[in-house]
Amino acid sequence: MKIKFLGAARQVTGSCYLLEAAGLNILVDCGMYQERKFLDRNWDPFAVYPGSVDHVLLTHCHLDHSGLIPKFVKEGFSGKIFMTSATRDLLEIMLLDSAKIQEEDAEYKRKRHEREGRKGPHPEVPLYKARDARNSFKFCSSIDYATPFSLNSRVSVTFHDAGHIVGSSMVEVTVKENGDREKILFSGDIGQWNKPIVKNPSVFQQADYVVMESTYGDREHRDEGPPETLMSKVINDTYSAGGKVIIPTFAVERAQDLLFYLSKLVRKNEIPFLKIFLDSPMAVSVTDVFRKHKECYDKQTLKLIEDNEPPFEFPGLKLVRTREQSKAINEIKGPCVIMAGSGMCTGGRIKHHLVHNISKPENTVLFVGYQASGTLGRHIVNGEKQVRIHGKYREVRARIEYMDSLSAHADRKGLLKWIGNLDEPPKKIFLTHGEEAASLSLQQVIENKKWPVAVPEYRQDFILG
Repeated sequence: MKIKFLGAARQVTGSCYLLEAAGLNILVDCGMYQERKFLDRNWDPFAVYPGSVDHVLLTHCHLDHSGLIPKFVKEGFSGKIFMTSATRDLLEIMLLDSAKIQEEDAEYKRKRHEREGRKGPHPEVPLYKARDARNSFKFCSSIDYATPFSLNSRVSVTFHDAGHIVGSSMVEVTVKENGDREKILFSGDIGQWNKPIVKNPSVFQQADYVVMESTYGDREHRDEGPPETLMSKVINDTYSAGGKVIIPTFAVERAQDLLFYLSKLVRKNEIPFLKIFLDSPMAVSVTDVFRKHKECYDKQTLKLIEDNEPPFEFPGLKLVRTREQSKAINEIKGPCVIMAGSGMCTGGRIKHHLVHNISKPENTVLFVGYQASGTLGRHIVNGEKQVRIHGKYREVRARIEYMDSLSAHADRKGLLKWIGNLDEPPKKIFLTHGEEAASLSLQQVIENKKWPVAVPEYRQDFILG
């Protein structure tokens, strides 16, 4: 039995692990690279021939876990892709939106390069198109939480709630080989405890091997108090200055978390009445999926619905789908709140809103989630005075705020809480899905408990058992 780390190794994005077990090649996740220095990997041939892989197990729909699935299918994969029902519904939205953005960006770059008389590092063609995304859906199969299913007579799989986003999973793989029974646990992205909408992360008492995320492995979330308190201050201060609040928003979970807290502020009259735009066709569609999958809700959210205070509907909220509606937002004078994707400012409508608003000192750009190294969002959060957007440098004069209490990831304390539920140390813990410094920091903390830990390199493999 062997595992090979084909992504998210000493980096956050590109989650992809190849497990060779009991005659099967099993891929866990097939994620897109989003850090600028690793973008070329999206265009490289896969490290494993897709046609040689029997099954894909998908932890959740975020593009850094799922974004290369259409390319994987296009280049030869023909097995089954297993995921939860909520992930299946969300995946269709995510991949079609990804394909659309890639097609639009490729055309935009083609025109810009033609105008500037130069060529980019890649052909001005998308990684895949909408038809490729649609073709990949026929290979998808939905599985309920806590329901074991067999890949063959010696390998079984169970999905457990990761508490990260609706439908997110931890993947438990049990392998019977040479008379032994081994359990390999893939944490996926581990959520925080006691967060709105979703349930708490699942915990485990036993595992032989653990592949564990480490995004916040070197730090803890700041004690910012209740998220709605900071949001209220930012909105009220910006309103008083006559400005707009621009929030780069991840379409899945973060947008819905924001709606959850904004609905509370509106209903309690803790912010002035103003228009609040969710300017993301994908986030709007994702919110519809959230409404459908109430089996994923925690008790608090179910209670709000019972009390006729649904968190995704409140006065002043405007759901924006069309490009024309999006452009019209920038004609509005005076205060408003604009939430738009993408959450790390790597593409989508947020870039257009930043072009119109980042150089105005009365405005605020509020970041509400992790900004990966090399992304536009990271440059802005790091305090750079000029940032490149749509081929031109823009002065950063708006106030920049950051809050990480809305993060869908557990911090170091939460990660240690999760792994600490094991009754005894596994044979090996592999730390992935974190910048190198974060993973190495968490490694040191866990090794202090005398537990065996490795931080794999890209394409490194390990023999298990």
